[in-house]
Amino acid sequence: MGMTLRLMKSFTVAVFSILSLLISLPSFAKDGGDEPGDEKKEAFNAQEVIFGHILDAHEFHFFDIIHSDGSHTPVGIPLPVILYSPQRGFDVFMSSKFHHGEHDHDGYRLLTEKSIEKLTKEGVDVKKEGLHAGQIVPVSADGKIDKAVSVYDISLTRNVVQMILALALLVWILVSIANRYKKGHGVKTAPTGMQNLMEPIITFVRDEVAKPNLGNRWERYLPYLLTVFFFILINNIFGLIPGTANVTGNIAFTVVLGLISLVVIVASSRKYYWQHIFNPPGMPIGIKLILVPVEILSFFIRPMALIIRLFANMVAGHIIIICLISLIFIFASLNQYAGWGTSVFSIAFTIFIYFIEILVAFIQAFIFSMLTAVFIGQAFEEPHHDEAHAAH
Repeated sequence: MGMTLRLMKSFTVAVFSILSLLISLPSFAKDGGDEPGDEKKEAFNAQEVIFGHILDAHEFHFFDIIHSDGSHTPVGIPLPVILYSPQRGFDVFMSSKFHHGEHDHDGYRLLTEKSIEKLTKEGVDVKKEGLHAGQIVPVSADGKIDKAVSVYDISLTRNVVQMILALALLVWILVSIANRYKKGHGVKTAPTGMQNLMEPIITFVRDEVAKPNLGNRWERYLPYLLTVFFFILINNIFGLIPGTANVTGNIAFTVVLGLISLVVIVASSRKYYWQHIFNPPGMPIGIKLILVPVEILSFFIRPMALIIRLFANMVAGHIIIICLISLIFIFASLNQYAGWGTSVFSIAFTIFIYFIEILVAFIQAFIFSMLTAVFIGQAFEEPHHDEAHAAH
């Protein structure tokens, strides 16, 4: 146990060291550019790469083609941009019209890290104005941000598109398996193909998540638990494909899942559950004054545990992978041989972490569905539990 704790501490220190190195080295590279030729060569910005991957965007970006003159051509899939402005009405166009933020289109601009830096140099308080990379803002004819125009971005971003694809894949898999069972495949004979893959997982969720925590009501909530489990799992797996979005690493995604679970918990609760929170039986008045606020706080902490746990674990894994890959380019920008030497260790550790992330994808889907089942089961509180506790 002590050895495990020491390894975890060492791993944590290594991760924070890598993050600090990634943030500091680009600054050193920029500050050290005293020669005239250094101004033309743009230093590798690890921070931009990291946040560009974990944040939402209006396109699927895969890689850049770097030309001999130093210019680069991004390669990706543009997505539809849907904007509504009370002053200008609706605008629908593809994100490629922005040319990756280099050009304005129809009175709108896609902010990038470069445009944010330019606005900062012009004296614009970016934080106060709430501006950030990836945001679409209205601009006037002279190229300035038009504050008199408000805009609502309801575009199909890569997170939205990927969730739709994950949902479509989930429906297709489950419906096709259900149709095979209706035809008798896998009922009197051994399941084959996709049935053989999915049936053990469904059985595992039923026997290890639903039945132990929900008792004789497990059949009522098993469809919801299976939907949550597979929806999170598919999005976790999708996020490991290079160029895709880290949907489960988006706090908005986990917040919605947590709120849905909260609604299910409240809808499943009985009066004894609320009585235990607001009027714990068998407790003196003085203890109740302390215990009731704690119980109320714990009621809201439960969905927060679901939200933060999934979000933090999925973001951390992706950041570590990108950090390890970024080390190659950072050291290569300092010295070519250092870059080649670092690539061996970076790729080896990246492959190792990548396989760990595949395991984490299953574990986080299991933990979310397990905790949801536990919290729903607690809402089934029966009166005899309180009476036995008071008698004791």
